[in-house]
Amino acid sequence: MIVKEKIMTIITSLFRVLFGGLMIFASIAYFLNLMPSPPLEGNMKAFTEGLDAAGYLMPLVKGIELACGILFVFNRFVALAALLILPVVVNILAIHLFMAPEGLPVAMFLFVANMILIVNNLGSYKGILVVK
Repeated sequence: MIVKEKIMTIITSLFRVLFGGLMIFASIAYFLNLMPSPPLEGNMKAFTEGLDAAGYLMPLVKGIELACGILFVFNRFVALAALLILPVVVNILAIHLFMAPEGLPVAMFLFVANMILIVNNLGSYKGILVVK
């Protein structure tokens, strides 16, 4: 049983660090404009233009990604970061499911990694999951 727990700890740590690294990379690439945007068409173009028109939304999302990525990599407040990043990850998954399927493998990894971190920290959520 001890070996199984150690293996799960290693797997969870691997997912946490990879997930955090991807979040950090994506946010830094956005803020420093390191990656050119591919030409977009149709619904994806309209969606992206809407996000840009809001002005504040993408910097907010990328700031949350950066903060959560740092917390994941340094193994601090992981339970909080996993909940904070969940709406972002669900939206990334939905975008790739419905508008840009070429990014689906990465979106699925982000979702699975987020779920692993949430399940691994389920005990931390007892206070907010209590029915009164």
